[in-house]
Amino acid sequence: MTLVAEEVRIDVPVSGAPRRGVLTRLVARLGNGVVQVVLALVAVFWLVPVFGLLIASLRDESANTANGWWTVFTKPAELTLANYAELVANQAVWQSFLNTFYIAVPATVLVVVMASLASYALAWIEFPGRETLTVVVVGLLVMPIQVALIPVAKLFGALGLFGTITGVVLFHVAFGLPFAIFLLRNFFTGIPRDLIEAARMDGATEWVIFKRVILPVAKPAIASLTIFQFLWVWNDLLVALVFADQDSAPITVALRAQLRQFGTNIDMLSTGAFLSMIVPLAVFLVFQKYFVQGVLAGSTK
Repeated sequence: MTLVAEEVRIDVPVSGAPRRGVLTRLVARLGNGVVQVVLALVAVFWLVPVFGLLIASLRDESANTANGWWTVFTKPAELTLANYAELVANQAVWQSFLNTFYIAVPATVLVVVMASLASYALAWIEFPGRETLTVVVVGLLVMPIQVALIPVAKLFGALGLFGTITGVVLFHVAFGLPFAIFLLRNFFTGIPRDLIEAARMDGATEWVIFKRVILPVAKPAIASLTIFQFLWVWNDLLVALVFADQDSAPITVALRAQLRQFGTNIDMLSTGAFLSMIVPLAVFLVFQKYFVQGVLAGSTK
């Protein structure tokens, strides 16, 4: 009996390192020199159209109409800042930049704040109908935005919100919340339950738990959501065309108004595109560290 017991004790321990996740192995392989060279070539190839658009913004209309942007390497004298000077001097464009800020910032802040609170409730607070409400939120993701344009336009018209910045912001908030709640709730449910239960045992209220436990851990997910929401609102054209009037139109609508006959003004459109790109690029650079952490969240679990 003693021998059998010893054999059993020998077989129980399990040795070996835990298996790494697929994403973890993929990230590790990206450190390979050959892979990095390939990724660099793909990045350069991907940036060629952007570089071409930049060169087109530095050429006048006649040069862009006569030949392609690549001829600038043999004719560098074609480069000029006249397009930027003309667009900056346009008062309507400056007002549209301000309108874009007035739309994008509130729409982003409201979505992030409301989605964070709602996601915490759906993830960690027990109440009747929680699962049903979660299914409803997920179901709203499949609703096309085009379906709601006319009904919401009639509603905003009755409420006096049609053609205002407030109306555009409310529409973006309404259609941004389902995805935001879906994203944050999935992240919140991955937080260890022991952290929540320990805080509750210490007498912390739900608000204290949300503020001091959830938010510090969820910074990567919230930063990723902030970037996505801000870019969606900043680059939106359809909603602004429907709900904004001339005085509340964002930069995308203002650039569309710069179209000449037959839409041949690539010089003005490319210039406006690069001017409007500055703010989203700055937002991404500010939240870049948290964005990468959010993308890789869960890879080591």
